Amino acid sequence: MKIKTQRRLRNVLISLAVICITPLAEKGRMLSGARSTDAFAGKDIVCAIDLGDDMYGGHGLETGLNYELLSTFAEDNHCNISIVAAGKEDNYIDSLRMGTVDIVITHDKDSLEGHGIDVLRQVHDCSVWAVNSSDENEVRQLNSWLSYVTSSPEYAGMQKRFHNVYNPQKRAEKGVTSRTISPYDELIKDYAAELGWDWRMLAAVVYQESKFSISSRSFRGAVGLMQVMPQTGRHYGVDNLLDPEENIKAGTSHLKRLQNIFRKYNLEHEELIKFTLAAYNAGEGRIMDCRNFAAAQQADSTKWDSIVEIIPLMREDSILEDESVRLGKFQGHETIAYVDSVLAHYDAFCTICPAI
Repeated sequence: MKIKTQRRLRNVLISLAVICITPLAEKGRMLSGARSTDAFAGKDIVCAIDLGDDMYGGHGLETGLNYELLSTFAEDNHCNISIVAAGKEDNYIDSLRMGTVDIVITHDKDSLEGHGIDVLRQVHDCSVWAVNSSDENEVRQLNSWLSYVTSSPEYAGMQKRFHNVYNPQKRAEKGVTSRTISPYDELIKDYAAELGWDWRMLAAVVYQESKFSISSRSFRGAVGLMQVMPQTGRHYGVDNLLDPEENIKAGTSHLKRLQNIFRKYNLEHEELIKFTLAAYNAGEGRIMDCRNFAAAQQADSTKWDSIVEIIPLMREDSILEDESVRLGKFQGHETIAYVDSVLAHYDAFCTICPAI
């Protein structure tokens, strides 16, 4: 009798284990696609996202969505993946035909027809994946994976994250309240904590720089979410500025360094943030010139508003002879507007996402 009871108890425990583990396994597979082959296992895959600049394309944050999908594909299919975002002069369709690129994601489906290119399942209304059709197993595996992923509940949530309207002023004016500011809230929260900032302030910087578009590029060569220059990224040990976390890591590392420069002047916390923002835009040398010149003019060099008042004097030719100024004339229009814009975004984010 005792043995039968033990067997029943063991069977019950096994059944409970299966019931508990199976949903977790299914959840883990939800973005894993069909793994019928190992067509990509161990391979180095080069991918190009050719969707233009999300800031101006009107298609939502499509580059960010596809970047996340590609990263998930690499993890699920046990391959190494290199992802680049195409510039205006790049032609990755030719690279795909020549075999130097393995996957291209583009808006222009018509340009992919023929020439040994397979157009895969359309991921969204405005983006399609394409591969060189020389390997049927790879084509089949990619189609199978995309079909599985794009029909999953997790993908529906991903679409919502990247196709939401994140304009802070519009949302605040409409009285929208939300716990979500961007597709990258968790990353922003983690790195804002390292700065000692309210995470909504760092979100305001990211929005000002890129409107949460990882494909954003400036004419000066700054790229990504926080518009980091490549040489700045390398200084902080970051080479892949398209990667959202790497870009935020480099940007906040630079903000932290700038903040430490001004921290020694015992500025109030809000003023410390304003000077840090100004230096992020104009460089610490320019802002130190402003502070030194303000002190020489008996203005309060610890208040950003006082600096704003003396900046017009720094546009005059006479500033070239002032010993307190090392870098010459400073127009300052862009930097003043930059600080004002970030603070306005922050106020809007505080309205949209009140502190808990």
